[in-house]
Amino acid sequence: QELVRQGEALKRTEQMVDKMDQDLKTSQRHINSIKSVWGGLVNYFKAKPPESKPEQNGAPEYYANSRLKEAIVSSKEQESKYQESHPNLRKLDNSGLLTDLVSSVQKDAYPKNQQLRAYHQKIDTNLDEMSSGLSRLKSLALGLQTEIEEQDDMLDRLTKKVETLDVNIKNTDRKVRQL
Repeated sequence: QELVRQGEALKRTEQMVDKMDQDLKTSQRHINSIKSVWGGLVNYFKAKPPESKPEQNGAPEYYANSRLKEAIVSSKEQESKYQESHPNLRKLDNSGLLTDLVSSVQKDAYPKNQQLRAYHQKIDTNLDEMSSGLSRLKSLALGLQTEIEEQDDMLDRLTKKVETLDVNIKNTDRKVRQL
């Protein structure tokens, strides 16, 4: 959830940097108009830069990658089942455990001794629970990895844009000071 929120913040930041860049281009046009008559004429005949669409309600849309979404949904679906079956999260009621385990698993797969059979079945049940838990963790980890890689790419793009914007702001500031 936190990673998705950070992705949304990165997306908003990138859009603000794009808006700043567009505003800087507009200010460059105004500086050229103020600087000389020739610059004003060039700007008059030059095509205006396209206006960007304003965001609705200031909330840009950001979508986490599908792998992470699926992993989160799957994890939330399995959470109640996990809590019911986790030894520390459930109320232990061993009265029907032996009969439930014996009836749920084939009898020839285990030793003839009833107590030993019950322990084997209990171990198998625990291993099955561990397997499903590890599967859930794996899908979450893969989703997180994909989301982090996408956000890393977004950070690289944002860094390049900010560096370019910084250079352009310094140049614009220098031009304004010369006026």
